[in-house]
Amino acid sequence: MNYKKIVEMDLIENRKEYKSKSIDIETVNKNPITQLNQWLNEASHEKRHEYNAMTLATVNSEGQPSTRVVLLKYIEEDGLYFFSNYKSQKAKDLMLNPKAAVNFFWPELERQVRIEGQIRKSDTNISDYYFHERPFESQISAVISPQSNEIADRSVLENEWNKLLLNSGENELKRPEYWGGYLLIPKRFEFWQGRPHRLHDRIVYKKQNDSWIIKRLAP
Repeated sequence: MNYKKIVEMDLIENRKEYKSKSIDIETVNKNPITQLNQWLNEASHEKRHEYNAMTLATVNSEGQPSTRVVLLKYIEEDGLYFFSNYKSQKAKDLMLNPKAAVNFFWPELERQVRIEGQIRKSDTNISDYYFHERPFESQISAVISPQSNEIADRSVLENEWNKLLLNSGENELKRPEYWGGYLLIPKRFEFWQGRPHRLHDRIVYKKQNDSWIIKRLAP
C-alpha cells in the first residue's frame, strides 16, 4: 500500500493477544449492576490506578459527540453517580439531550464495559454529602472554577483559589448550586472480555420493563 507516512510509530504492528479470562451468559451475574461491581472490585484488588475512571459521551445541540473522563463515585441499584459543574459543556449537552453513554477500560485485565442510559441530576443531599467528603482544597477548586469557559491564563484560577482559601479560613464551604451530582440510569450494558485471535466475549444486557435480557454478541 502506498501512503504518506506522517508518524514514526508503526501502529499497524501494535498488537496484543488477549487470553487471560473468559465470560459467558451462564457465568455472569443476572444483575448487570452486580456484575459491574464485581469487575470494579477485581480492578481495585489488582491495584489498577483510577479503576473507577469512565469515559462519558454526550451530544451537543449540533449533534456533535464529545467525550471526557469522569470518575464514578457511587454505584447503587438505581445507577451510577458522578459529579461535575452544572455549567460545564457536558452539563449543557445533558440539558438538551439527557441520553449518554460511559465506557470503562481496564487494559491489564483485558476488559471493558459500555453503558448507555438516561442521566439526571442527583438528589441535593447526595451532592451536599459528596462535596463535603472531598478534600477542602478540591472544594475550593469546585467553587472558583468556571468550568469549560475560556480564561486569560492560569493565574486567574490561582488568584481566585488563593483568595477563597485566605477568606474561608477554617470555615466550612457551602456547596455552590452550580456544582453537584449526576445519576446515570442504565438501559443497556455490554461486558467485553478480550479473547485469543480477536474472538472476544461480548455479553449484553438490555432493560425490558423491570427485567434484564442477556444476550451474546459477535466480536
